Amino acid sequence: MVRMAGQTLWGGSLDDGDAGVAWDWVQISRGVVALADPMSVVTNLRLVGDEGEVLTALQSSLYLNALVHGLPWQSEVERALRGAPN
Repeated sequence: MVRMAGQTLWGGSLDDGDAGVAWDWVQISRGVVALADPMSVVTNLRLVGDEGEVLTALQSSLYLNALVHGLPWQSEVERALRGAPN
């Protein structure tokens, strides 16, 4: 089996502009894809804490990984892979 890899981008429009989150993924086995590096989720959002302070990259990674975990991205990637030529 040839292992596939790629990048996914989820985005949307907000009142103040567009927002996006992106990450690299790798196919582990047929029907299983995973984040290539959970510490490298990127976004154009600035995350702030309860007191309004800007979160560090490490602090933000916890929230970004939770966001990614809540998205149906794996099924979308698998659907795209099934439609891709071999």
